[in-house]
Amino acid sequence: MANVEELKRISSQVRRDIVRMVALSQSGHPGGSLSSADILTALYFNVMKQDPATWTRDGKGQDMFILSAGHLTPVYYSVLGRAGYFPVSELATFRQYGSRLQGHPSIRKGLPGIFQASGSLGQGLSAAAGLALGKKLDGEDNFVYTLCGDGESEEGQIWEAGMFAVYHKLDNLIAFTDWNGQQIDGTVASVAGEGDLEEKWKAFGWNVIIADGHCMKDILRAFGEAKANKGTGKPTMILFRTDMGHGVDFMAGTCKWHGKAPSMEQCEQAMTQLEETLGDF
Repeated sequence: MANVEELKRISSQVRRDIVRMVALSQSGHPGGSLSSADILTALYFNVMKQDPATWTRDGKGQDMFILSAGHLTPVYYSVLGRAGYFPVSELATFRQYGSRLQGHPSIRKGLPGIFQASGSLGQGLSAAAGLALGKKLDGEDNFVYTLCGDGESEEGQIWEAGMFAVYHKLDNLIAFTDWNGQQIDGTVASVAGEGDLEEKWKAFGWNVIIADGHCMKDILRAFGEAKANKGTGKPTMILFRTDMGHGVDFMAGTCKWHGKAPSMEQCEQAMTQLEETLGDF
């Protein structure tokens, strides 16, 4: 279990991986991957009970993670590779023809660590809720985690899954939102005006926690509170306040890098801002 300083070092390397993967493939989604890098680093290296050596896709006896915002594969693959699910060198094949590291998570090629194909926005929370219910029915004590986007939360299926989770008292379900306020066409507020997510999730009957998605101590605090909620009969939504493109100054705080690849020159510029801590792929 990595401590706060170790988590910071890992997340810096994860951000390097994200930018390099997207630059090399000239395709992908760096903005939201960078904003959620600290969260997924904390999840895999401190919070979630997971072991690449014993991983099985049926999830029996394991905590499970579903990437609902399925386009954020750069951060997902980096974290999985750094956690030991597959060789880190495989990150160089991101979005290449025949690669296991497709643009959205896929189970077709048997990539370790992927429980569920995702990418159609809004569907991942439903899958996670179903898995959480299955664990309850099987008497398992494990958690199911899922990452949603705030732009993704405009999808109606998110709220259908939210009602389902409350009805079935899925207190083993911990969902969290990369609350960066940006989506492909602009700010979330200007596209659909989804309003106050905190009050909406509370109104739907969820336990809601607000946290700083770039502060490792606060991220761990939020996950700790969410796990402690087990036994209350209520699912938990953590709203992580983040900055899209965090860590790279020319990508930060704008929707422009939602799905845009940096040039190799821009990649090198980004590398000067991010510490190499585990060795590049």
